Amino acid sequence: MSSPTAAPHDPRGAAAPLRAGDVLERTRAEGRPALIGYLPVGFPDLEGSIAAAATLIDHGVDMIELGLPFSDPVMDGPVIQEAATRALAGGTRTRDVLRAVSELSGRGAAIVVMSYWNPILAYGVDAFARDLAAAGGAGLITPDLTPDEAGEWIAASEAHGLDRVFLVAPSSPRDRLEYVVGHTRGFVYAASTMGVTGTRTSVSAATEGLVERTREAGARNVCVGLGVSTGEQAAEVGAYADGVIVGSAFVRALLEAEPGDLAPLAAVADDLRAGIDRARPGARP
Repeated sequence: MSSPTAAPHDPRGAAAPLRAGDVLERTRAEGRPALIGYLPVGFPDLEGSIAAAATLIDHGVDMIELGLPFSDPVMDGPVIQEAATRALAGGTRTRDVLRAVSELSGRGAAIVVMSYWNPILAYGVDAFARDLAAAGGAGLITPDLTPDEAGEWIAASEAHGLDRVFLVAPSSPRDRLEYVVGHTRGFVYAASTMGVTGTRTSVSAATEGLVERTREAGARNVCVGLGVSTGEQAAEVGAYADGVIVGSAFVRALLEAEPGDLAPLAAVADDLRAGIDRARPGARP
């Protein structure tokens, strides 16, 4: 199978793309956690998804997760599934995700891709790593790929200088945490609940313990996702996590807004960023 054409790098002459670790070290120095926002590429359309991600950056989001829509998103809740289904129906493909990365790189946030593994295999693992790096991407989050089965991706990410983010869960024992941490680069993604994505009225009480255990297993950066939807929750989780990951709350704001109206999305980002900024009172240098 021939490799797809490489995505063009950002032509604007911006500084070198940020890596996830760069962002997390910066926010650590600022005495706060990072705010990380997820959006699926292609919803409501390609240009609209790029504009939405740029809006998040403009309203205080430190890192963007660009979702590659997939036909069998087993770990996604109904909100993200609906947006991804619409994106696929509109013709969104892997090349569009790479274009979005290129458009957003250099705007002051690290840009990572979140994807199930099948689309990466279909594209070609080394070809995807090459093109993601060329587009200015920081790395890849693989929710359904474990380090045990990631030999090809580990080699490709090393070859092209990309972050690789694996997940841990509240049920993960110490030896498993050490194994995941040892194969992760950028940050460890701590899933705050066992289940699919979606906003919740509260974040699992086991989350803080999971973050602590993952650090004890050797992780420098541990970011929490699955469930955070309000500024209050962001402040709660941000008191102990290095980054707070928000997806469904942002996607719902787009789903419920009038076409082209990004004000509701900006308002959600502002609320979450306010929570991030009060997460660690007195911690700023």
